[in-house]
Amino acid sequence: MQHAEITQLSATELSRAIHDCRLSVTAVMGAYLAGIERLNPSVNAIVNIRDSDSLLAEAAACDAELKAGSSRGWMHGMPIAIKDLCEVKDLRCTYGSPIFADFVPKEDEIMVERIRAAGAIIIGKTNTPEHGFGSQSYNPVHGVTRNPYDLTKTVGGSSGGAAAALSAHLLPIADGSDMMGSLRNPAAFNNVVGFRPSYGRIPVSQKLELFMGQLSVLGPMGRTVEDTAALLMTQAGYDPRDPHSLPAEDLMPARGRDFSGARIAWLGDLGGYLPFDPGVLELCQTALPVFESIGCTVEAVIPDYDMVDVWQSWTTLRSWLTANGMRDSFDDPAKRALMKPEIIWEIERGLDMTGREVHFASKRRSAWYKYLLTLFERYDYLVLPSAQVFPFDADTHWPKEVGGRTMDTYHRWMEVMIPASMAGLPVAAMPAGFNSEGMPNGIQIIGRPRADKAVLDLALAYENATDWLNRRPKL
Repeated sequence: MQHAEITQLSATELSRAIHDCRLSVTAVMGAYLAGIERLNPSVNAIVNIRDSDSLLAEAAACDAELKAGSSRGWMHGMPIAIKDLCEVKDLRCTYGSPIFADFVPKEDEIMVERIRAAGAIIIGKTNTPEHGFGSQSYNPVHGVTRNPYDLTKTVGGSSGGAAAALSAHLLPIADGSDMMGSLRNPAAFNNVVGFRPSYGRIPVSQKLELFMGQLSVLGPMGRTVEDTAALLMTQAGYDPRDPHSLPAEDLMPARGRDFSGARIAWLGDLGGYLPFDPGVLELCQTALPVFESIGCTVEAVIPDYDMVDVWQSWTTLRSWLTANGMRDSFDDPAKRALMKPEIIWEIERGLDMTGREVHFASKRRSAWYKYLLTLFERYDYLVLPSAQVFPFDADTHWPKEVGGRTMDTYHRWMEVMIPASMAGLPVAAMPAGFNSEGMPNGIQIIGRPRADKAVLDLALAYENATDWLNRRPKL
């Protein structure tokens, strides 16, 4: 099998081919390393790449294990690169920041432990914005990641390197994380699948504070829903090191599930509240007949809620968590000088907040969650666009204007992500097609609290009713 044929396989197909001895792990590793050598210099998706001789030696060891009748797991010998915000033992983790340019962790994050245990070979890291701030994957350590569909455009972020690596077929599967759409926006911009799981679904161990930071989650990305769910199953499950972690359960989507009568609320632009660049909303609306074709009923719904209230509580909690989480670096003048302006803005804003303001923001977040529960009494799923713009110039840090409306913060253009993030709901980011310039965008399928499997069920049915994920960039 040729290199291009190997990298064309989905992760689950690749797993079966390796375990059926139709492909050697060495051949798989060689194919992916060849693709990385050819394409990564222009895309810049994978960073901190390990020495190829070491990787091929690990692949040969995996082949020997299979020959002896032993498999480490479904990811046996599969190459993966971990997002550069997640720590991997003995592999440089920069967080996209010059402050951590030489930081080498001494242990793995829980999720990395599980990926290793499933048999994967970690080949490097995927690029990200500095400390994950901003949905544009550039940083002063590794530079900018470019969109495989147009190398002049952004990949989004903060899981931009992961999404671009999948889109360019430099990896079969990838991990990411999501606070303000960091799994969902890059999925939309790169025509892949991103899944933000319920809060607590994937445990974490490397946060210094384990109880209050409930906005961000780890999650999987893939070129198919099945691949994405398979990685989620590897990442998920209880661990005592995370007090919020949920028990393991079967999250693999059901094939052929009947969606007759399933009720979908299309939230669109939230009744004119959100601005969109021309064509984005219209493209996302083309997904609605697809849901109807598989039996769903779709109804346009304007939330009976003050969305300004949701935004204000979000920005309060985000800045407060940032300020206190990064205070040590900020208090060091030398390190502060190495921070990008958006991070400094978040920290300075958060340091001025009182406990009363934070508690009030949390109360408003709770009220939003309760309101969404009333929506889920009438609807099984909520659907929103995954971005308010198409991929923009890779040299632009963030859009200053969307749909003719000035953006008052560096992240306001991503406000469409806030409704699900603030409620800790499971979300599948799925493709919705391409504009006239060939640039992709997508939708969010949002489910009830902890209904991760139900979201993946609908995402799989949607995938099977479309052909977007079979379309790849011409690199």
